Amino acid sequence: MRDHGGDLDRAARDFGGAAWIDLSTGINRRPYVPAPLSAHALSALPTRADQARLVAAASARYGAAPEAILPLAGASAGIQLLPHAVPGRRAAVLSPTYNEHAASLAAAGWRVETPETPEALAGADLGVIVNPNNPCGRAYEPGQIARIAATVGHLLVDESFADPRPDLSVAGAPPPNVTVLRSFGKFWGLAGLRLGFAIGAPALLARMAERAGPWPVSGPALEIGTAALADEAWSEATVTWLAEAALHLDQIVLAAGWNLAGGTHLFRLYDTLDAPAAQARLARAGIWSRIFPWHPRWVRLGIPGGREEFARVATALTAPG
Repeated sequence: MRDHGGDLDRAARDFGGAAWIDLSTGINRRPYVPAPLSAHALSALPTRADQARLVAAASARYGAAPEAILPLAGASAGIQLLPHAVPGRRAAVLSPTYNEHAASLAAAGWRVETPETPEALAGADLGVIVNPNNPCGRAYEPGQIARIAATVGHLLVDESFADPRPDLSVAGAPPPNVTVLRSFGKFWGLAGLRLGFAIGAPALLARMAERAGPWPVSGPALEIGTAALADEAWSEATVTWLAEAALHLDQIVLAAGWNLAGGTHLFRLYDTLDAPAAQARLARAGIWSRIFPWHPRWVRLGIPGGREEFARVATALTAPG
């Protein structure tokens, strides 16, 4: 089932209201504030020079060679393209995880298995690991990723939530049979730009680029992404803020009687007695959360964006009924 967070249309339909705090995604609610866009970014087709500037910024950020980086319209574009660029028919997606990987592979004709241990990926033509994982935050160090890669034909490592954890990333020097996906929108909080990157073997990236077409990234995304990736001061301050804010959210939620089940800097996962009831309780206070059809107790919350949002969460969890 292709269910996702961010479905505020359903929240409004089921619970009414307009002033929602959307904590159903892992998108940073204290986003990067870009400079005003140039006329070129809005009115001209993106040029090779525009893309080269973005690739240079991504190379400096991720430590990968420029020729090993392909900008795309979000990490989700990479999820859709990669199944058509890698040979084989049997895929294994380390689960439970972001459901779009299995759905995209199945739509492309792959036979998809969903094992729950990395050892069970062995022998697959294509293995998939989300690192750190969504929604539980399970994480593997680069040495572990390399050992897993040695057991499969090709390994896709989705590092969409790895910006606050560079120690986990293999983007700088992935093994030859590994492709890394990076998301821009989550950490920088600008998901509407639809920007991400595939990092890996140039020959494979060329096959993905052929399918992506001549202008895979918009002019505004190229310009804003180039500036944001190079803004180290903002990045460092944001990692610190998110780490402290995640702990603060845990304190609020655990005091209300839920249990911590996992998470990352950008979202937390909690174990409740009844996930649909917990979601409805928050929704009546205008706070949208993420629950999962395959787990009756888990609720995932993004990190609130400031004092007022934290206060609304605390009030929703402590108010009668």
